[in-house]
Amino acid sequence: MRWDNLRIEGEEERRLPGYAEPAQVRRFDAPEALDVRFYEVRAKSALNRVPKRSRMPFRWTINPYRGCTHACTYCFARPTHTYLDLGAGRDFEREIVVKVNVPELVRAELGRRSWRHEHVALGTNTDPYQWVESRYRLLPPIWEAMRDAGNPSSVLTKSPLILRDLPLLRELAGRTSFQANLSVPTLDERAWRATEPHTPHPRKRLEAVGELNRAGIPTGILIAPLMPGINDSPAQVERILELATEAGATSIGGVALHLRGEVRGIFFDWLRDRRPDLVERYEELYRRGAYAPVEERRRLGALVARGRTGTRAPSMRGRDPGPADRREGPASPRHSEAPTQASLF
Repeated sequence: MRWDNLRIEGEEERRLPGYAEPAQVRRFDAPEALDVRFYEVRAKSALNRVPKRSRMPFRWTINPYRGCTHACTYCFARPTHTYLDLGAGRDFEREIVVKVNVPELVRAELGRRSWRHEHVALGTNTDPYQWVESRYRLLPPIWEAMRDAGNPSSVLTKSPLILRDLPLLRELAGRTSFQANLSVPTLDERAWRATEPHTPHPRKRLEAVGELNRAGIPTGILIAPLMPGINDSPAQVERILELATEAGATSIGGVALHLRGEVRGIFFDWLRDRRPDLVERYEELYRRGAYAPVEERRRLGALVARGRTGTRAPSMRGRDPGPADRREGPASPRHSEAPTQASLF
């Protein structure tokens, strides 16, 4: 395999629910991955159908990885790890599943006579450009397959690693509909480091937006999630909007934080540890469930709306993954209207 040269000592095997063969467990001698285990598995399929009840305008997704080393405290994909008999907390950040055969599956599935060349979304469960992609390089052959099939697609990421694939993305965009989106919840150093500790710097993401747009790749931003008292000050949001406009963002969107399943407990533990001053406020905001009250969501939405002049802003209808998502993470609602991609983070 193309990553055989990355093997290090201490490999092992482990069986994961839903996979016929045991996973090869690998570690990498790199600062970003010293305490992370990577489970190499062979998936049965690559294209995952979105449940109709999600009301998303796209029907298919691809998720090369499960779990995410970004370690965003609010990530709503965390509960998908429980279907692997792993935890939604630290396990989600440090036990990463790598579907090593996804590129081959994508090419084969796009080549089927029954395939209708529908829009395919990447980045719908966990970030496909998280650190591990720099080692496994699953995305380039996926984009090649999309390009060769002339298949519409889009991607959502928090990483400027996407620029590595710029030549391929230009070829893809030259053949069919393609759009990228980068998630930039905040530019505040303290809020960034506290809520998404292992993500690339948000200013680097905005620089990537500019570079992609200059290269002819339609690229927007998502200010998501918006978290009351953490990244929702008008000054914070306004600065993101200014830089996004300067970068030529083709869409600007945002969505309020939602806390579903195990994410609620994880986020409240984080609040008690890092922002105890906000615990009472969040208990009131989320006392009725996973979503903030309508009036609060409208207030947060208004912060972003002012930056939509001259851009095609995506609808923020996407909320949480359907039942199939929670098992396999195949179809989380992050997109609005293809090829624009809304936020799941």
